[in-house]
Amino acid sequence: MIDFRYHLVSLIAVFLAVALGIVIGTTQLNGPVLTNLQGQVSALQTDKRALEDQSRELQAQLDDVGSFDEAVGPALVEGSLSGRSVVLVVGSEDVAPDVLEGLTALLGSAGATVTGTIRLTPGYGDPANDAAVEAYVSGPGRPAGLDPADAGDPAGLAADLLAEVLMVPPADAGTAGPVPASATSSVLAGLEELGVLSRDTSSVTPADHAVLLTAGVLTDENALPRTEALVQLVTALDRRGSGAVAAGDPTTVDDGGLLRALRADTSVSAVVSTVDNVTVPAGRISTVLALAAESRGTTGAYGSGEDTQPVPPAS
Repeated sequence: MIDFRYHLVSLIAVFLAVALGIVIGTTQLNGPVLTNLQGQVSALQTDKRALEDQSRELQAQLDDVGSFDEAVGPALVEGSLSGRSVVLVVGSEDVAPDVLEGLTALLGSAGATVTGTIRLTPGYGDPANDAAVEAYVSGPGRPAGLDPADAGDPAGLAADLLAEVLMVPPADAGTAGPVPASATSSVLAGLEELGVLSRDTSSVTPADHAVLLTAGVLTDENALPRTEALVQLVTALDRRGSGAVAAGDPTTVDDGGLLRALRADTSVSAVVSTVDNVTVPAGRISTVLALAAESRGTTGAYGSGEDTQPVPPAS
């Protein structure tokens, strides 16, 4: 009979044989495997350096194009908005200062007067502020002489009132002219007290056109009502004045972006022009030319996104 010690010795022998095989196999394979891995690492490092060189070259080309656009921009837009006025509405905290400064300068080159800049806070369109905003715009916030507010949701009421005090109706609109500057100041001061906007400039007066600047996408729990409030505002500004343009960075055409919402609604995209590359000089040129096109009754989607034109049509 085979006893337990025989089984134990047999098992130990098997494990020793396996261990010895692993050691011998690893020793034999280490050289080729290591050489192969070193070759792959070297190839990847070479590819990485090549891609870095290519990226630098492409960035240099983009910088050259941007510098060219910035240099010729004033000449391209010269006279396109002569005698016209524009109010700027910053609709996102992520709009870069250089975008606002560059657009303001370019509007001056086009012959337009910028009548002021207001900045919407995250509280604009936030349902938490609906009751206070509705009470203000339907009651004490409405200047004397303006028609009573139409029934509607708080964001729509606020949009209509802002459009009334920020825009100059077209001459052929058959309506009264712009409200007094004092009325505009009073409405903005009240909304500022409610924490839904602020004024970047000491004076804000009614204008023929409006540009709403935006950036990024909203992702918080109030993203949908806040975006809808901005859609209502830019639509009201366009309806009341001689045309409005919403301009943003390329991310604003993604889900949750304002331009995505504007372009998805055919009733809005038919009347409000959009520009999706305002962060570069070419986009700011397109924004100014889009305003000029709006004054001629032409609306479009411009920029580098899907189903857009590179620039607005020439006059």
